[in-house]
Amino acid sequence: MDESHALYAIRHSDGSVSLYVDEAYAIERGIDPAQLHCVEIPRQLYASGTVQQIREYVASYLEAQATGSA
Repeated sequence: MDESHALYAIRHSDGSVSLYVDEAYAIERGIDPAQLHCVEIPRQLYASGTVQQIREYVASYLEAQATGSA
């Protein structure tokens, strides 16, 4: 079984994140694919975490990517 599950995310200027199950769904919703980030979510978090916990994980991941510390 996979150790992680990918979600696609976009970070908004206010720091919030939107999550999408796949790139095609995000594009259907009007998201520019150039702004999407594929984020691997640890399996345990994906299976038993809350949506808020996943959003916080993704926000931290994207922040680390932006500062180059990931």
